[in-house]
Amino acid sequence: MVKHIILWKLRSELSAAEKQAACAAIKAGLEGLQGQVPGLLDIHVQTSGRLDSSNADIMLDCTLESAEALKGYAVHPAHVAVANGVVRPVTEVRTCLDYEI
Repeated sequence: MVKHIILWKLRSELSAAEKQAACAAIKAGLEGLQGQVPGLLDIHVQTSGRLDSSNADIMLDCTLESAEALKGYAVHPAHVAVANGVVRPVTEVRTCLDYEI
């Protein structure tokens, strides 16, 4: 199995209300991929409870069956639609960690 962890920083020019709306849209869009992407076993987006010591705004935590499933997730049309239409327009920094479990 593979863990796919992403941390994003929201665009600094967004207002507090825009950031809150962006977080909700990202959470709904990415968690909505459950059951749509082959090999995606679990997906969770953390948008609340962030402490002031954090330097990221949003975390994606996915579990996939394999490295091959991760490659398929990356190009799956439903994932690409959320990434291009919901995530990328409101984020400015992305950090990724993929590892086998």
